[in-house]
Amino acid sequence: MKAKELLVSAGSLLLAGLILVVAGNAVAPAAAANAAAEQQEMMETLLPGSTVFTPEEDTGTDANITAVWKGEGGWIIETTVDGYAGPIRQWTGVDSNGHVTGLVVRDMEETFGLGRNALTDIDFLVQFVGTSGEAEVGGGVDAITGATVTSRAVARGVSSACAYVTGADVSTSATEWGG
Repeated sequence: MKAKELLVSAGSLLLAGLILVVAGNAVAPAAAANAAAEQQEMMETLLPGSTVFTPEEDTGTDANITAVWKGEGGWIIETTVDGYAGPIRQWTGVDSNGHVTGLVVRDMEETFGLGRNALTDIDFLVQFVGTSGEAEVGGGVDAITGATVTSRAVARGVSSACAYVTGADVSTSATEWGG
């Protein structure tokens, strides 16, 4: 009797696992399509007037730059810069003249209520739009209150993105101690 119960239980588990695999495979293409559509929409927002984005190999020496896409009107540049609590990954739209057209922080592990506000603080993010060259906290960029290191890291990512387009040489360190 026990062998029969064990066999039924094992069969049920196997069937449940099979159902999960089939369901996961059925949903995966839709999830990938949604992610691609979200990425496209974000890129079009960051670089107005561009609808086609082609990945471009970064041949520079700036370690902050992790990905580059070329659009009709400029570039979307992904940077990853060390913040206070970990890496901050952001996308910066930069037109052909080296001016920032948009900025979004995509991922971070900063402190809730402080540095993490860089994800949603529109006043902080919008101050970079229209700038070119090296963005610096205290030099035209106001830091998020209580999150100076995070603010500097975001500014450094913007500076790296602009430098990619203009060829300028900028410091790639977000903090005085090299973080």
